[in-house]
Amino acid sequence: RLSTTMEYGKESTRGKSELTSNIDNKTSGLDKDYATAWSYGVAETFTFLIPNFYGGASQGELSTDSETYNAIKRAPNAKQIIKQLPLYWGDQPFTSGPTYVGSIVVFLFIFGLLFVKSEMRVWILLATILSIMLAWGKNFMFLTDLFLEYFPGYNKFRAVSMILVIAEFTIPLLGFLALHKFLFDNVKSYNSSSLMSMSLSKENALKYAYYFVGGIALVFALIPSLFFDFVGIQDINLEKNGWPVEALQSDRASLLSNDAWRSFIFISLAFITMWLFIRNKLKNTSVVILIGFFILLDMWTINKRYLNDSNFVRKRKVEVPYKMTAANKQILKDKDPNFRVFNQSVSTFNDASTSYFHKSIGGYHGAKLKRYQELIENHISKGNIKVLNMLNAKYIINKSGVVQENRNALGNAWFVNNFQLVSNADEEILALNTFDPRNDLIVDNRFKEYYLENLDNTSNNINLIDYKPNYLKYKSVSNINSIAVFSEIFYDKGWNAYINGKLKPHFRANYVLRAMQVPKGENII
Repeated sequence: RLSTTMEYGKESTRGKSELTSNIDNKTSGLDKDYATAWSYGVAETFTFLIPNFYGGASQGELSTDSETYNAIKRAPNAKQIIKQLPLYWGDQPFTSGPTYVGSIVVFLFIFGLLFVKSEMRVWILLATILSIMLAWGKNFMFLTDLFLEYFPGYNKFRAVSMILVIAEFTIPLLGFLALHKFLFDNVKSYNSSSLMSMSLSKENALKYAYYFVGGIALVFALIPSLFFDFVGIQDINLEKNGWPVEALQSDRASLLSNDAWRSFIFISLAFITMWLFIRNKLKNTSVVILIGFFILLDMWTINKRYLNDSNFVRKRKVEVPYKMTAANKQILKDKDPNFRVFNQSVSTFNDASTSYFHKSIGGYHGAKLKRYQELIENHISKGNIKVLNMLNAKYIINKSGVVQENRNALGNAWFVNNFQLVSNADEEILALNTFDPRNDLIVDNRFKEYYLENLDNTSNNINLIDYKPNYLKYKSVSNINSIAVFSEIFYDKGWNAYINGKLKPHFRANYVLRAMQVPKGENII
């Protein structure tokens, strides 16, 4: 499985493109703008300490005490509207929630930097900083470019913010090492001039960590609007549609302030508990229990915001995961199962619902074949009907949910008249703008050995007679040696073609499809 994954990866969006357009944006893996789309904002790093620093999730809920609710309460569905408001105002396209490490954990981490005398402190700090700066992605392109270009495997990851998993490990690691040393080490102070061994006494380290981390939380609790305006990238459109944007921005500030107070309280509880230990008012066992309880309470309540009862459904409710639409019903009247649907009423290439009812040209995969992704970007997304025809998109559901039958869809396979050679991938994908898919075949020069002259598709016929996901059987009848095109994606690593039981070569054409020479007469392919 590792071998086939590595093999496929080179052909996927994680592999190198053959196109030379927009070359500055390309790497040997993902395109830079694609890899950095989910870049963590520099200031957004404060969500480690204050979960609602940037509003939380893209779709969040406000209470009936909020300013937004007061501004829209005359609307008949106001209580429903405030359950799904655009509260996130950061730079990411959308998010399901922040990266929250925990207010007490961050406090212990800073305490550890001041208190722990160990070489571990240095590499933990450096790993944490590197993780954070890499997560900034397009907000710190010097480092991002360096890693995308020169560090093996890095340009295969979908989102640079994934690298925060390192910080989410190292911050608690140093924090709990520091807490263990604080409770069970009798050495009270260290004095050294070296970076790795320099540390403070328990009292001073604890006080300075509290002043620093607690102070940050307190500043944002008291004056959240000091540094930010809480304007989201979608606010202009919201205002055009009559939304009370100022009230929404005020509520975002309140979310930051409330969570900053929350973090300050938890930090203070941890500080008081540890201070009482220094003053011999608590034993170390009591401190472990109390700190553990406070961390559990802190993390549990934030986690419940994003993973709760609404995220779980009974098994019987999943038996029919997608509701059939009027468009689905209309298309299902066509009893020929071998056609595809292009559904524009959903996010075509991020939605699986169409494939539940029909064969689809869309759907989501985190690592699509690169050539198909390039076909999407250069032709399908631009409505090139010629490409839709060659993909056998017999039905198109428009954005309003209305079904349109495409009578020019070419079916599962067909013969062509013209064999047109091009020099490279750039020419091949460009040629799809002007070719006639019924008659023309666009072929990269590397497959020129399969060229045939005097093609004629007027008296030839080919039909799909058996279909499984990994097995397709066709019957062809032709008067001359011909070239057949199959409305299936070319992928030669495991797919073989046979004519009358004998293995025969096939090749790529029209940028993504399969094609092969077919001898005259009746054949089973």
